[in-house]
Amino acid sequence: MQDLFNLSGKVAIVTGTSRGLGQYFARALAKAGADLVITSRELSRLNEFKQEIESLGRKALAVQLDVLSQSDIDNMVQMTIKEYGKIDILVNNAGLNIRKPSIEVTQQDWDTILDTNLKGSFFCAQAVAKEMIKRNPGTTRSAKNPLRGGRIINIGSCTCVFGMEGIAAYTASRGAILAMTRSLAAEWGKFGITVNVLAPGWFKTAQNAVLYENKEWLNYITDRIPLNRPGQPNDLDGTVIFLASDACGYITGQIILVDGGFTTGATRAIT
Repeated sequence: MQDLFNLSGKVAIVTGTSRGLGQYFARALAKAGADLVITSRELSRLNEFKQEIESLGRKALAVQLDVLSQSDIDNMVQMTIKEYGKIDILVNNAGLNIRKPSIEVTQQDWDTILDTNLKGSFFCAQAVAKEMIKRNPGTTRSAKNPLRGGRIINIGSCTCVFGMEGIAAYTASRGAILAMTRSLAAEWGKFGITVNVLAPGWFKTAQNAVLYENKEWLNYITDRIPLNRPGQPNDLDGTVIFLASDACGYITGQIILVDGGFTTGATRAIT
């Protein structure tokens, strides 16, 4: 049974690994046995993390990637194939947010968020899927070995399924990530490729660190989480490994919310 979750011999690309959740995902996959491709817009920011992954006994290829650049995306794929000969897993993690009231959002703000979070994820998935399809080029739903196709994991958030004040463009991008994922799952399933969304709840990252400085806000959020705490880094490990593994061979087009129950809408009763 454990072999279903063993990623030994697998090659995983994780975008946006200079900090935050991207490093959590990459670290978990490496500990499960995968060799990695890690990316950042600034290659020098990957040096320390590359050494950490290699200290775990895994290979790590650091690649400069701006997800808004098609040439960067193509280069990432080409370098991965040259180094490893295949791509088994893509974790589409690179993303950003600009927090401001909706009446102050500019067209540039909107385009920056949607282009990075949605457009960037699509074209990374497209480029990787082309290589995955080569490994299992069947054109019918009876492909002989669907597990060879690959795993694409698009990173979303709780805002894939509900809205929040002050981040309208971000929530639009995350809602679209879920819709896009379902379309790609429907289209690429015949090639043995699964496409799913991993949606973290409240995890402290560089993007939202300023919120955690507000004790009143932190208490409010914690009160809305049935498990009574924000997420910790290793809370994501099991889900990303599952979605990347052979155990996920018959699950596609789905969203898994790792949020401590936040999206149940529950609040604790006053006693």
